[in-house]
Amino acid sequence: MYQRLMEHLSTAVLLLDGGLRVTWMNPAAEALLSLSLSRVQERELCPLMEKDDGMAAVLAKALEDCHPFTRREARLVLMGGEPLTVDFTATPLSHTELLLEVEPRDRLIRISREEALITRQEILKVLTRGLAHEVKNPLGGIRGAAQLLDRDLEDPAQHDFTRIIIEEADRLRDLVDSMLGPNRVMRPQPLNIHRVLERVRSLVLAESPGVCVERDYDPSLPDLAGDEAQMIQAVLNVARNAVEAMHEGATVAPRLLLRTRARRQFTLGARRHRLVSEVAILDNGPGIPEALQATLFYPMISGRADGSGLGLSIAQGILHQHQGLIECESVPGHTEFRLLIPLEARHD
Repeated sequence: MYQRLMEHLSTAVLLLDGGLRVTWMNPAAEALLSLSLSRVQERELCPLMEKDDGMAAVLAKALEDCHPFTRREARLVLMGGEPLTVDFTATPLSHTELLLEVEPRDRLIRISREEALITRQEILKVLTRGLAHEVKNPLGGIRGAAQLLDRDLEDPAQHDFTRIIIEEADRLRDLVDSMLGPNRVMRPQPLNIHRVLERVRSLVLAESPGVCVERDYDPSLPDLAGDEAQMIQAVLNVARNAVEAMHEGATVAPRLLLRTRARRQFTLGARRHRLVSEVAILDNGPGIPEALQATLFYPMISGRADGSGLGLSIAQGILHQHQGLIECESVPGHTEFRLLIPLEARHD
């Protein structure tokens, strides 16, 4: 009776013997581990993984002490599979039997991270608009006053000073406009994302012929509702940022990969979407310093001495207008930006 109940649980449940060998597991555990019970029965659990994050020692200790133990956010790597973040609880039933409950955390962690990204983007939008208003108003007055002063000056040498004031006021105005992102209303139309990527690829190859730009497209991906010019700008900003990082890091054989995939029943922030387009831009550069990763999409934040810090902020703003967002994962030698765009997005 209890076995039938556990077979219907969404939590992965495994029964291990005194040698930490699998004697039984429910369908949720089979799905989580991508292994069938018939394949792993009577085999030790932890050697089935490339990395168990100390799980074997924890299970052995729980069995020895006959005391339950819970571990939060353990990182497991399955054989030939992707890393998993899980919570697990080991409950000894006796000195020779152990009940192991495993709850995947990756989806919840990702949803929390995306909600934080969306919230930060909303806050940045409000702050940037307020800053733009407070800066542009006095700039207009300074520029106008400098123009009036320029007309009344009799000494030609003094015109250079008013010209500098006017030019610097214009430069600050343009900088504020850049922080605000695209200044025209988005006009969503049916858009083939691969056409956008091909345009970006041709621009990157023209600007940086030494970079190998590879493609891995999903041809079944349907059109999305988007603004082509803005999407080209967003993808190009991310791609250029990757290329510049590879150049500055003196990457040997710099490589950029453009990849598309469809994600079904995908959650962005707090909203679940039936279908989401994922555009991934991967490079083999030096990676993003860990100290910068939390503020990567803030305006005026850059890891380069000559960087403006606006490219990624503008790209995130464009994705936000398309009801999507940009995620980033980076370690030395592998940086991946994922542009996630709902295919049934509503545009206000």
